[in-house]
Amino acid sequence: MNTSDLPIYQQIRNQVAEQILQGQLQEGSQLPSIRALARELSISVITTKRAYEELEKDEFIDSVPGKGFFVSLRDKNAMRKKQLAELQTQLEQVVKESQKYDMTLEQMISLIKKWYREEE
Repeated sequence: MNTSDLPIYQQIRNQVAEQILQGQLQEGSQLPSIRALARELSISVITTKRAYEELEKDEFIDSVPGKGFFVSLRDKNAMRKKQLAELQTQLEQVVKESQKYDMTLEQMISLIKKWYREEE
């Protein structure tokens, strides 16, 4: 059962990107075909295709016509820096949004600590 608020394509994109950054998917390794992954996850081909398009746009994977999708050989540190920059932008937006509702810094820190503990 899907309990995330994120669209399925985004969840797939995030999971594959995380596996690449953590070295669980090695550089140059081939990913399952779009159809195979869609069948395995019981989702539409369109959803899987969109996830792969996002991963390719963010330079995590490369498409080789006629062969499939492969983990990019690009510098993982550069990709990690890009991910952190995106995360900082998202945090900045969350902080601005929380200020609209008079959320204090202490309340924000308390929530973040709570979520960190839940992940441990």
